Amino acid sequence: MSPLSIEDFAATDAGTAFYSAYDTVLGNWPVEVTPLELESDFGTTRVNVCGLSHAPPVVLLHGGGDTSTVWFNNVAALAGHYRVFAVDIIGDPGRSVGHGKPVRTVEDLLAWLDSVATSAGLGTFSMVAHSYGAMIALAYTLDHPERVDTLTLLDPNSCFAGMRAKYLTRAIPLLLRPTDKRQREFVRWETDGNPLDEDWLSLLALGAAHFPKAKTIVPKRPRPGKLARLAVDTTVLFAAGSKVHHSARLASTIASASLRLHPFMIDGATHHTLPMSPASEVNAAIMQSIDNAGALRGFDFTSDDT
Repeated sequence: MSPLSIEDFAATDAGTAFYSAYDTVLGNWPVEVTPLELESDFGTTRVNVCGLSHAPPVVLLHGGGDTSTVWFNNVAALAGHYRVFAVDIIGDPGRSVGHGKPVRTVEDLLAWLDSVATSAGLGTFSMVAHSYGAMIALAYTLDHPERVDTLTLLDPNSCFAGMRAKYLTRAIPLLLRPTDKRQREFVRWETDGNPLDEDWLSLLALGAAHFPKAKTIVPKRPRPGKLARLAVDTTVLFAAGSKVHHSARLASTIASASLRLHPFMIDGATHHTLPMSPASEVNAAIMQSIDNAGALRGFDFTSDDT
């Protein structure tokens, strides 16, 4: 049986519910949004744009399944200083539609992102990316440093170390048979009961349960030699309560991996509360990262995060 196309999915009850949920979360953005549909060899990419028209551009890449709407608690702060381009990653739940050349390799994925930036009229730009989006952003920056002004990674998994066995074990049922209930339970487990936006959680769960599945293209973790040659100032914002990895230990490790890497801890955050919460701390750190070329300081890496 052939997988359901995104076009056919949109005509189903599940598709109607998913896109309605998407529009609800996007409608909660506290700024005026201009949606763009950008064409490339790989398909049509939805980019939600806001902010000052002639300000420095910032590209946002979401975590897996989150869609570009997830930045609802960040865009007001960012839009006051930058032109913001929030991208729906092609092949992931959202309003981007793959057609034409399929994205089969990491090289294809990076070419797709490069084409999106070009189609949006961007020369150089800063990038802010979370989770799976951070994996793509780091790989892109290592391959295209001439296009990236600054890079901010939010709790990047599998960029500098593997994920914790407990996290992966907990994710197995969701990966084998994703359902609305399993997605909600997994996120609530990782976030330790922190309050979550219910509209966004509904969108995430609908996407996990119903959005047409595509193979996730995962960039490999950079080898130490390649990471040492990182040419762009990069702030890495670790969630102090992340269950994906041991944040304090990992931050201490990467501090010596490259002079361009600047680790910083966000207290009160877990992997899946980012980028939404704690909003004021996250937004301040992102803007300081962009404005000061990644130079955040002040974290004590000796704390024992379990």
